[in-house]
Amino acid sequence: MAMSVGEGGADAAPMMDINMTPLIDVLLVLLVMFIITIPVMTHAVKLDMPRPTNAPQVQADPVVIQLEIDFDGTVLWNGTPVTVESLDTYFRREAANDPQPELHIRPNKRASYDVVARVLAAAQRNGLLKIGFVGNEQFM
Repeated sequence: MAMSVGEGGADAAPMMDINMTPLIDVLLVLLVMFIITIPVMTHAVKLDMPRPTNAPQVQADPVVIQLEIDFDGTVLWNGTPVTVESLDTYFRREAANDPQPELHIRPNKRASYDVVARVLAAAQRNGLLKIGFVGNEQFM
């Protein structure tokens, strides 16, 4: 706090100057923060991007395998009922194809987690790479 000592007593005029110390402190803190953060913002990440080619890439529609898992554990391979144990042979045969087909799994809302987990494990174990869930709107 500022205090005026001297003659004058009650007739002395009050001090009307703004205290500059807090303003200068805030400005110095902001300056230090900017100095610290500017090198972080200018840091570049090097990416190896593929070279553009003039030839258009023709993308054929991928082969899709519809795998439905019913509430009672029944597994349907493109509409045909199969057992969970026989899925290994189906997955091995499809994993050998080039390009690999997409596996769209549509589990029923009341399907057992154990059956779904066994189907996913069999697909992964046999080398299928393109696996996805469809029909997730029923779980919302």
